[in-house]
Amino acid sequence: MTNKRLLYHGSEWDFDLLRHIYDACEEIAVGELGLNTYPNQLEVITSEQMLDAYAAIGMPTMYRHWSFGKKFAREEMLYRKGAQSLAYELVINSNPCVNYIMEENTATMQTLVIAHAAFGHNHFFKNNQLFRQWTRADRVLDELSYAKKFLADCEQRYGLDAVEDLLDSAHALMQQSVDRYAPKRQSTSDKKQKAESRANYLESTFNDLYRTLPTSTDRLAKPLTATEEEAKQERNTLELPQENLLRFLARHAPKLKDWQREVLEIVRRLAQYFYPQRQTKLMNEGCATFTHYEIMNRLHDRGQIDQGAMLEFLHMHTAVVTQPSFDSKFYRGINPYALGFAMMRDIQRICNEPDEEDREWFPEIAGNGEAMQTIRQAWEEYRDESFVMQFLSPRLIRELRMFAVNNHSERPFVSISDIHDERGYRNIRQQLASEYDLSKQDPDIEVTDADLKGSRRLVLTHRVHSGRQLNKEQCKRTLRHVANLWGYRVRMLETDPETGITLDEYEAMPMP
Repeated sequence: MTNKRLLYHGSEWDFDLLRHIYDACEEIAVGELGLNTYPNQLEVITSEQMLDAYAAIGMPTMYRHWSFGKKFAREEMLYRKGAQSLAYELVINSNPCVNYIMEENTATMQTLVIAHAAFGHNHFFKNNQLFRQWTRADRVLDELSYAKKFLADCEQRYGLDAVEDLLDSAHALMQQSVDRYAPKRQSTSDKKQKAESRANYLESTFNDLYRTLPTSTDRLAKPLTATEEEAKQERNTLELPQENLLRFLARHAPKLKDWQREVLEIVRRLAQYFYPQRQTKLMNEGCATFTHYEIMNRLHDRGQIDQGAMLEFLHMHTAVVTQPSFDSKFYRGINPYALGFAMMRDIQRICNEPDEEDREWFPEIAGNGEAMQTIRQAWEEYRDESFVMQFLSPRLIRELRMFAVNNHSERPFVSISDIHDERGYRNIRQQLASEYDLSKQDPDIEVTDADLKGSRRLVLTHRVHSGRQLNKEQCKRTLRHVANLWGYRVRMLETDPETGITLDEYEAMPMP
């Protein structure tokens, strides 16, 4: 144990103490754990401000919308009655990374929150490949400020109801308004080099005699009629099929005004900001929880927090990582904090103290003695689905008492399909991983046809996977929002991707 002076006594804190706490956490996070973070900005807010930010989907600088007020009223009531506690922190994936902490927190809670958010989440935001590809941390704060001001100006100019109605429709389509393939970012020099390389290759392989040979297209393809050619050009112009609904509507909806198109783009960018977070909830919370656990324990080992602070921390930490059993009335699914933290600790064990089973299942990392390096690499390269597939061990499956259930709608009962044996471990891991696969959780909907010159029709197609059709009532309500934005009749087809058979179809007209 390294004897250092205690950072604090009791629960009181001030801003000088926050600075000392931050420095002590940074010394461990950067010096011992090897974390690499954006610069941190700590902002102290009240519980009411935290409730306000919590209601606005965790973004304190969010624009106004009635649904945020509704959520605020609900959260405040639950908080005042003691039915629900507040988050102790909020953090924005930005550069600098903004961390909101509550003034009601004790000194130990502030230490935990700084370790959790300012170093755990921050490191994950900066280094995970999904966040690096999909988000621009240096632009987030500017975009939020711009959105808030633009929406406020629109309310003044066009009326509150017009803006709220537009946001209602845009928010209803957020889940279907992300680019699921990350944009390729190339520097100007890379683009120039690639173009030159392509030109050199074409020049080196060019032979003018080839131009005299008939091509298979010339021999087999029938000439398109004028109508078909026009339809083909229109589809190319509209970039169909298009999976990003808000982007399509913002660019091509016939009746939208310029300010309305910009609002749709603002909501689309917001949906894109949250897309990596939806794919990494388990890993992100596991990273932050593992980080605060390591930092708090090392602070105690150094003599910088006393036994009382440690007991307070352990009480809070245990509450965070509690996993109710499946038959508990408090069960709400798998707690991402619990599973993420357990998997990080399990990787640490496999790297440092493996048994024969670990050596069989994880030959590349078992006993390598590089636990932090292995964990940091996992934080950087994986998403929840691939992380579970790669690192969920048989030992953890046993400790967490996991099993798999078969639940077929045509049967009046469920059955246990996989337990703790060789086949069961692999199937449980695969089934759990699929729960984090957004391509299987989100409906596969695309804009497949649109007519801008004649009937102004818009056709969406939902490709049904595993027999999971859309809820009829929700589909009708959501389709009405699409029709409101498009301005004309909208049709939705649900098809079987294997047979091409239409399973169901819906139509909606815009509100008058």
